[in-house]
This record gives sequence, structure tokens and C-alpha cells, in this order.
Amino acid sequence: MKQINSYIDSVFCTEDALLKEVIASIKENGMPSISVSPSSGKLLTMLVSISGAKKVLEIGALGGYSGICLARGFGKEGMLTSLELEERYAELAHSNLAKAGFGDQVSYMTGAALESLEKLAGENKRFDFFFIDADKANYELYLEYCIQLAEPHALIIADNVLAKGSVAEPGVPPKRYTKAMKKFNELAAHHPQLESVLMPIGDGMTLSRVKK
Repeated sequence: MKQINSYIDSVFCTEDALLKEVIASIKENGMPSISVSPSSGKLLTMLVSISGAKKVLEIGALGGYSGICLARGFGKEGMLTSLELEERYAELAHSNLAKAGFGDQVSYMTGAALESLEKLAGENKRFDFFFIDADKANYELYLEYCIQLAEPHALIIADNVLAKGSVAEPGVPPKRYTKAMKKFNELAAHHPQLESVLMPIGDGMTLSRVKK
């Protein structure tokens, strides 16, 4: 799986100086190196662009890598709302989004994501694109909130759903989130309000379209 992803990244993703700087800034600040893969980021950009989404909600900002990829999809006409547990992570992400030219098109809500989602729901906010890439134990709850906050036919993307292949490959040691990802995948696959597919890119992404 690692070799396949390296191949995909090398063939389909050109050198991106800005995103390399983002990765370096994440490392310099002692943050975990868990940004989406280059090909996953490119896919996010394409999906936002193809769908025409202008109101994007991101659950899990880290250093802003995925945020830049999402913002590139809507260009100068969209808005990104990003939920991040750690204040210093959100500050770095905002700095990196500003360097990319999207500083005025992103807002950060810090603290527990479920609390932020509850607040957004209480304010009757609506979004047409979602990206879930945070603590895996709450993916099922995040998905339900996304559906609640979704415009008709919104897209919901979730990352790390293959858990390094451990959800399907018997010889791969399970990760601490393997069981959670298996449950999430089953929920996404059979949820009555969703049409979903799993794409084996990066660490696996589910693409779900809200039916309502």
C-alpha cells in the first residue's frame, strides 16, 4: 500500500513549494506528521472544484495542509470553517492559509469539535462540503453532525478509513483506530441518507453524497 501511494504521488503530483513549506512548519513546531498525502490533497482540491462547493467545513486543521487544498478548490469565492482542538495548531494553520492567499477566507473554531459542531447546528449553519480528519473515535458522531449541517447533495469526505490497510488486510497489525474505522465504514456504506464509496488513496478516503 505504501509503495502504491508513493507511485501515485510521484506520477500525479508535481512539486509544490508552498505545501512543502507547510510540512516543514508542522515539523518545526513539533506537531505530528499526519497531514493528508499529496495525492489525497489534490483529490480534495478537485472535489471541491468539481462540486462547486463554496461553504466548506473541515474537522481537524493541524497545520493547514488540507485547508489549503480545500481552499484551492473554491478559489476566491468560498469560505472555509475549520475546527481544531489545539489553539496553537489553529494559529499555525491560519498563518499557512494566509501565506497561500486564503487568510481572509478561513475561520477557526478551537476546542472540542463536538462542541463546535453543536454550536454550528444551533446556529442553523449549512455547508456543501465536509472534510473529516480528526480523532477517529468520534468519526461516527462527526458524520451524523455533517449530515445535519449539510445542504442537499453535499459531499462528505473522511480520511484514514483504511487504517494503514488494517481494516482489510489480515497480515497488517491493527492500529488503535482500526475498529473505529471499520464501524465508520459500515455506517457510511449503509447510511440511509448517504451514497458512499471508499477510495484507496492515501490512507483511504470515503466519499459520501448526502441524498436529501
